[in-house]
Amino acid sequence: MSSARLAALTVAAVCTAASTVVLTSPAHADSLRIHDIQGDTRISPYAGRQVSEVTGIVTGVRTYGSSRGFWIQDASPDSDPATSEGVFVFTGSTPQDVAVGDAVSVSGTVTEYVPGGTSSGNQSLTQISRPAVTVLSSGNPVPAATPVTAGSVPAAYAPTAEGSINDLRLRPARYALDLYESLEGMNVQVSDTRVVGATDPYTELWVTVKPWEHRNARGGTVYGSYDSQNTGRLQIQSLGRAADFPDANVGDTLSGTTEGPLDYNQFGGYTLVAGKLGTLAPGDLRRETTRAQHGSELAIATYNVENLDPSDDTFAAHAAAIVDNLRSPDIVSLEEIQDNNGATDDGTVAADRTLALLIDAIEAAGGPRYDWRSVDPADKADGGQPGGNIRQAFLFNPERVSFTDRPGGDATTPTDVVKVRGKAALTLSPGRVDPASEAFADSRKPLAGEFAFRGRTVIVVANHFASKGGDQGLTSQYQPPARSSETQRHLQAQAVHDFTAKVLKAQKNAHVVALGDINDFEFSRTTDILQGRGTLWSAIKSLPKSERYSYVYQGNSQVLDQILITPSIRRFSYDSVHINAEFHDQISDHDPQILRFRP
Repeated sequence: MSSARLAALTVAAVCTAASTVVLTSPAHADSLRIHDIQGDTRISPYAGRQVSEVTGIVTGVRTYGSSRGFWIQDASPDSDPATSEGVFVFTGSTPQDVAVGDAVSVSGTVTEYVPGGTSSGNQSLTQISRPAVTVLSSGNPVPAATPVTAGSVPAAYAPTAEGSINDLRLRPARYALDLYESLEGMNVQVSDTRVVGATDPYTELWVTVKPWEHRNARGGTVYGSYDSQNTGRLQIQSLGRAADFPDANVGDTLSGTTEGPLDYNQFGGYTLVAGKLGTLAPGDLRRETTRAQHGSELAIATYNVENLDPSDDTFAAHAAAIVDNLRSPDIVSLEEIQDNNGATDDGTVAADRTLALLIDAIEAAGGPRYDWRSVDPADKADGGQPGGNIRQAFLFNPERVSFTDRPGGDATTPTDVVKVRGKAALTLSPGRVDPASEAFADSRKPLAGEFAFRGRTVIVVANHFASKGGDQGLTSQYQPPARSSETQRHLQAQAVHDFTAKVLKAQKNAHVVALGDINDFEFSRTTDILQGRGTLWSAIKSLPKSERYSYVYQGNSQVLDQILITPSIRRFSYDSVHINAEFHDQISDHDPQILRFRP
């Protein structure tokens, strides 16, 4: 959208976390067809204007949530593939006396509703608001659903405008986002689609209409580049009861036809809201188990346990994952360990009870009696769930490794590197890396610890970088989308790189492992900064590209968790152990990573 046009917009209403954008042109009534209202760009040429007697057949009714209303579609389409024949009628409350198959006449105001608000960068949804509805007849056939298939969805994702694409004429044969926009509000269908994003707590899942698009062996769709989007992904919701929605895992199939209006929402972009849902055909995906380390191998894992606190009922499941699926690593870096009363915001920062419960559960599951080290954060200083005071912590098996304690580490005192008898050593162990730096403001500070294994020193730096919250979505009106959260992660990556470089300056062949929830991809600038010019290397790159993922977001299997190593660690094995991200009954949204090597 041009700056002049943006200046002409005003925010007319805010509903929950979203905005309705209305043009300031004078209001008057026009009798129009739906395709006239939709137009051939993303913004209706009639936005802000009153329209009268817009006719269509009701294709779906939404009676739940904050965006209640119904969809109508013109049964007599025009010949322009860029103009949608469907539109959402926003009633605000549960629609009364309207049913699928009704022929209706609608008068109201054309508005452009931006899910998430205008600051989100999301596209807008053309709708008719404050409607007056007249039912003309009932029991009419619903307009035939438009198939969305591998052949109909273009390979190119979106036009690159270096700004808003709102004013660009839609080219549905060239760009996937333009195709979906040209179908906004229309009745569409997909058939026999593979699930690439498991059912989540919000009763939604993701499928792909392109079964071989960056497919991995477990049925997911791998996200491997900013320039290679997975265009076949589509979110599925349902107009039916939540209890009837399938519990799907990645690799399952929605067999048969899934059909309903194509919506656009804040958290998934284009979404098929199904009035008819396909039948779930299980793909029988199994949780992975890594191999056990050999006696001479040091096994180090990273595992984000998602806001673990004593009130959770997942301790036994996490323990089983560590003992059975990870085969009891020698060292486990844990992210998102909360304080002893979780989200209760009363100044508590200690997490000894949280860690004790996990250690007890691991022992009960047949694992070793782990010891632990961590540094309590200052209250409300490290971000995360309010009151939770999340932090990283080390578990280690004292029968296999020893921890080198050097006291003095606290929330604000940085650890440093010194040279002792020709070897690098930490001044504080455990200690935090550069905790006063602006890089870690309102974010988790890296935790460094010095371990000994078979007489060799290994320095481990546990990280949990700033999240991607605030970044524009892949379906943003701005292409390419802005990734504003990268700024802080780049600073964090530089700080961890520089700390590692200091270790290597003190001891060229030092074994350093920097790991954790990096919250960024292996191909990202964040990872490039961490690696520097040979200071560190992300070991997940040792895997085939189709196996590089630890997280599934919007149907994209992608890397967020990484283990990076210094050059002296030459021979190693790496495994991304898929036990959570692909499953609807996950105990964390992250898959753990494990590295094995001989120091």
